[in-house]
Amino acid sequence: QVQLIESGGGSVQAGGSLRLSCAASGRTFSNYAMGWFRQAPGKERRFVTAISRSGTITYYAPSVKGRFTISRDNAKNTVYLQMNSLKPDDTAVYYCAADRSAAQVPSQVYEYDYWGQGTQVTVSS
Repeated sequence: QVQLIESGGGSVQAGGSLRLSCAASGRTFSNYAMGWFRQAPGKERRFVTAISRSGTITYYAPSVKGRFTISRDNAKNTVYLQMNSLKPDDTAVYYCAADRSAAQVPSQVYEYDYWGQGTQVTVSS
């Protein structure tokens, strides 16, 4: 079992930045690929980005590529999401997730085994 706790959400104006953190506990963090997803009201949960177990491979949704950066610190059992140049369309609840399979950078909801409770990000115009 892995417990994930997100933090760092909040409200920001368009063009601003936020940094989300996801702290993991329970199992060896470096055994899991990690991902970030987001869900806006009335919409399905969508992939944002993922990072491999070692942190050497990353993958981004086209809508965030060049603006968001995922990273991880396996010594601190934490994955981060640096979000720059935020837009109102980025408004959503952001979830981190952990995948124990062999996939390097999984991008589908069903591939992930553990989820955090989510943190709200609101971007105003």
